[in-house]
Amino acid sequence: MKNEKLQIQLENEFQWFHSHPELSYEEYKTTERIRKLLEEHSIEILDLPLKTGLVAVIRGAHPGPTIALRSDIDALPVQEETSLEWKSKEEGKMHACGHDFHLTTLYGTGLLLKKREKELHGTVKLIFQPAEESSLGALQIVESGVLNDVSAIFGIHSSSKFPVGTLGLLEGSLMAAVDRFQITLKGFGTHAASPHQGKDPIVAAAALIGALQTIVSRNLNPFSPGLLSVTHISAGNTWNVIPENAFLEGTVRTSSAADREFFEKRVKEITDSIARAYEMEAEVNWIAGPPAVDNDGEWIAFAREIAAETGMKAEPGKPSLGGEDFAFYQELVKGAFIQVGTGKTYPNHHPKFQVNPEALSLAAEYLSVLGEKALLKLLERGGSQ
Repeated sequence: MKNEKLQIQLENEFQWFHSHPELSYEEYKTTERIRKLLEEHSIEILDLPLKTGLVAVIRGAHPGPTIALRSDIDALPVQEETSLEWKSKEEGKMHACGHDFHLTTLYGTGLLLKKREKELHGTVKLIFQPAEESSLGALQIVESGVLNDVSAIFGIHSSSKFPVGTLGLLEGSLMAAVDRFQITLKGFGTHAASPHQGKDPIVAAAALIGALQTIVSRNLNPFSPGLLSVTHISAGNTWNVIPENAFLEGTVRTSSAADREFFEKRVKEITDSIARAYEMEAEVNWIAGPPAVDNDGEWIAFAREIAAETGMKAEPGKPSLGGEDFAFYQELVKGAFIQVGTGKTYPNHHPKFQVNPEALSLAAEYLSVLGEKALLKLLERGGSQ
């Protein structure tokens, strides 16, 4: 049953956060607001070297293990096109991925756990993480040492693939590893009327783009999810000059560590071969992002049990080749990343994207019970991971 008082409280805060979006590493007002709300309820905030974002703690009256619950807090450089009364007040910035929903849910979870601290057997850390959209914000939390004593971690993400009241739960790979590549082909410029006197990097780039697509179509196991997309190409600046260089970049998404390693190797091999074929030099810059989200089977089964206990419907999660830096946490601590149904809408990152705030109190209630019962589960097996 929905907690109406909590729902009203959370909706008010959700609307404020949605109206005041801030980009990655710039979430100063957002962090200040979260801090103020937590302090009003005497929730402890850890002293950490974070410029934005924060970690709060609920310490149970009884000794026990430590778990963490995580939300992200940053917005996107998107101009909002919804008709919401609480639409973004910041030009060119929007919560178009549900992070306002995530952080408000975690705030509500903190309120509920604070009321239960006398019954808690252990400690719950509430991670309000900055810069998820940069793909690397989680590393700031990891580097702070916050996870050193954590035995399990849980995160949520709004999902338009499920209605309000439904959760998506999937063991194993839920979201992909994300890598970025940048390639520069170094040719020899000349007059467009005398191509034989130069080395045309545009022609080489065109050949390279086609060849890179064969990695998925001819090298990757058809039953293994993965993709490569060239998303940016730049060469030349006028109509009658063959330029010196061509630049292209894009992204690779994979679900397994083996495929991820193979893609990097193959991109470099193909680029080198194309460059030699067209008699030019090439530079490849490979920028590694987060690994694949890898949900622990035992914790997913547990999350499903808590769904039934709290009246939430659980369905198989919808895997995606989108990335999520929650995966950095899972390299250190077992846990689960949970999709929370927030109703049908435009896709994530679309200017008309929105979530149904009716899911706020339901998600907070669920996450608070999940946290409390996870402590007991760990306690029963000796607090180990």
